Amino acid sequence: MPGLPPNMPNPEAIFESWWPIIIGIIGGVGYALRQYMRGARCISELKLEDKVAIVTGGGSGIGKQLAIDLAKRGCKVYTTARNQEQAKATEQDIRQSSKSELVHCLVCELDKFSSVKSFVAAFKKKEEQLHYLVHNAGVMMCDFNKTEDGHEEQFQVNYLSPFLMTSLLQDYLKNSTPSRVLLATAPAYKLGSSTFTDCPPEDKYNTGDAYAQSKLALVLFGVTLAEKLKDADVHVHCVLPGVVNTNIYRHLPFRKSAFVAVSFAPFFWFLTKTPDDGAQTTLYALLGVSAGKTTGKIYKECAETEYADIVKDEELQKSLWKQTLEWTKVKEFGQ
Repeated sequence: MPGLPPNMPNPEAIFESWWPIIIGIIGGVGYALRQYMRGARCISELKLEDKVAIVTGGGSGIGKQLAIDLAKRGCKVYTTARNQEQAKATEQDIRQSSKSELVHCLVCELDKFSSVKSFVAAFKKKEEQLHYLVHNAGVMMCDFNKTEDGHEEQFQVNYLSPFLMTSLLQDYLKNSTPSRVLLATAPAYKLGSSTFTDCPPEDKYNTGDAYAQSKLALVLFGVTLAEKLKDADVHVHCVLPGVVNTNIYRHLPFRKSAFVAVSFAPFFWFLTKTPDDGAQTTLYALLGVSAGKTTGKIYKECAETEYADIVKDEELQKSLWKQTLEWTKVKEFGQ
C-alpha cells in the first residue's frame, strides 16, 4: 500500500481473511459473558465514620471483601476466625488491604455455642454500639458431623449460631439504631422442607438436604426477626450473593480431587463471581437507602426479589422459632 513504512503489514490484507473478525467476535462475546456473570455492583459512596460492624467469616472470600470495603469507608469492623493464629493473620491482612487500623478479628467457632458467647462477650468489652451485623460465614455440604452441642454441623454453623449471636447482640442493635442485620443465604433454601430437625440420624443424612434445610431455617429466621424488630428501627434482610468462587465449595466432589479441581478451574473461574463481585449485593443491602426504609426483604443482584412460598408460612415461622429457642437454650430472645 503506497505511503506505508517498509516492513509494515498491509491493513487491507487483514480483511482478506475472516479469522481476525471471528476471533474479535468470540473475544467480545466472551468478555460480555464474563462481565454478565460478575453480576450487578453496589455504587454507593456512603461513608461510615463512627459506625461499628460485625462481619463473620472475614478470613477469606466474601467476608474478607466486605470487611475491606467497610473499613475503607471509615467503619470499625470486627470479623471472626477459628483460632488465635488465624485471627492475627486475618486482622493484619485486612488492615493492610483497607489501609485502616479500625479492623479487629476475634476468635469465634460457629460450631460451638460457647465460642459464640465468648466472642460476643469480648466484643462487648470493646464496644458500646453495633450498627451492622452481617452473618456471612457458613459451611456447605460437608460430611456428617455432630457438634459438641449435639447438633448437625451445617445446621448449627449456618443457622443456630447466627440465631444465638443475634440474640446476644440484640440490645446493642436496638441501642444503635438505625441498624441492620444481614443474613447470607442461597437459592438452595427453596429446596428445604417444612420439617426441621437439629440433627438427623447419620444413616439418613444427606449433605445437600442438610444444607438446604439450614438455609431455609436462616431465611425463616430473618423474616420472623424482621417482624419482631420492625418497630425498633432494626432492619433485617436476607441476601443471595450468587455463585462465588470461594472456599465454601471445598467439600464438594470436584474440589476434593486435585486433578478434577485443576481441570475445571478455568471454567469455574469464568462462570462464577469473584469474592469482590459476591460482596456487592450484601453491600447494597447494608448501604442502600431503600433497604434502610424497609425490613424483611431478600436481595439478589443488588435488587429486591421474591421469597419462595414456603417462607410465607406463618405457622412454620412460629414453630421453628419456638424450636430454635429450645435448641439454643435461649429462654427469651434478646435476653
